[in-house]
Amino acid sequence: MVTPVAKREAVAHLVTTYEMSERRACRVIPADRKTIRYRSRRPPDVELRARLRELAAEQRRFGYRRLHVLLRHEGHVVNRKKTQRLYREEGLSVRRRRGRK
Repeated sequence: MVTPVAKREAVAHLVTTYEMSERRACRVIPADRKTIRYRSRRPPDVELRARLRELAAEQRRFGYRRLHVLLRHEGHVVNRKKTQRLYREEGLSVRRRRGRK
């Protein structure tokens, strides 16, 4: 399945490269024009992302759940699902310990 973001990029590519109209590009790539024109109104959460990266760098063994608790203790009012989404979008993951020899 092709994501809406990929369809937007494909239509933009057709419009700019081949000087095609948006309507024709949407017909070539089976995409709804409403999907192509959609602009997200979600705030970028720059400071929250930065703090999440800092905490993940300090506490390498913490996953998104424990980092979520730390963010809540610092006063950030944030939903757990949002913390999980930002954690995944930032490419963070729990780093494994090395085994003993």
